[in-house]
Amino acid sequence: MSVRWEAETANTSVVGMAPEGFRIRNIAIGSGRLFDPEESRAKRRVAILGPTVARNLFGGTDPTGLQVRLGRVPFEVIGVTEPKGMDANGMDQDDLVIVPLETAMRRLANVTYVQMIYAQAGGADALDRAEAEIRALLRRQHRLSAKPDDFTIQNQATLLETERETSRSMTLLIGSVAGISLLVGGVGILAVMLISVRERTREIGLRRALGARRRDIRTQFLLESGLLAGAGGLLGVAGGVGAALLVSSLGYWETLISWPAAAIGFAFSVSIGLVFGIYPAARAATLEPIQALRAE
Repeated sequence: MSVRWEAETANTSVVGMAPEGFRIRNIAIGSGRLFDPEESRAKRRVAILGPTVARNLFGGTDPTGLQVRLGRVPFEVIGVTEPKGMDANGMDQDDLVIVPLETAMRRLANVTYVQMIYAQAGGADALDRAEAEIRALLRRQHRLSAKPDDFTIQNQATLLETERETSRSMTLLIGSVAGISLLVGGVGILAVMLISVRERTREIGLRRALGARRRDIRTQFLLESGLLAGAGGLLGVAGGVGAALLVSSLGYWETLISWPAAAIGFAFSVSIGLVFGIYPAARAATLEPIQALRAE
């Protein structure tokens, strides 16, 4: 429906809900108050706005106590919910208006039935038993006997398992791509450092002739390899953060950056550089001073 305040209008979802629904759907109040069972039974025209609707209509002003219109029906705003953000399907959970169930059925939709019922089990281990009991109750109430179900039940346990499977598949895919990328990057560092050793043979020989130990040469090339990989890691972190902020600014998603994860990625990048730099560094350290100085 369209919700209007003065000259501002927004299209949003209007949800009629019983007072118990806030606890079952884990909806918390950010400012104002919730409506009570008495207001629901009396079909009071009170509304609770989601943060997105409140921001679209009122900007930064607190709408509590003001009057909006849902369609043509006036409602008093009594509160604003806490932000919940996007759900797993990319839908904005804050773009809604909640009104008492009886008010929505009588004054807005003019219906005598509900479209959806949320039920909360006593615990995660009771979800399957609760589903069986709800199905038996609905079949009895709908007098279905041998007929197939004329309703659909979504069990949170099934949805969670589906999400876990999807998450595991995505983790495996991303991990495989990252592993291949690290391998390619490591081979690239190995090739660059081997070329560097070959082109700097006289430099290595001169350092050795002036008293540098094999350990010094090995440390020098290991540090260069680590710095090369570290520079790539910093560019990767900067590119990832920049891309995330760009997507956030162009869309409706809020960006949360995990700096510990970025630090771990950078450290892992440096580690890859050190690992693939061991062979070139060892090869540089084994060069004999006389042969290195004679090299063209």
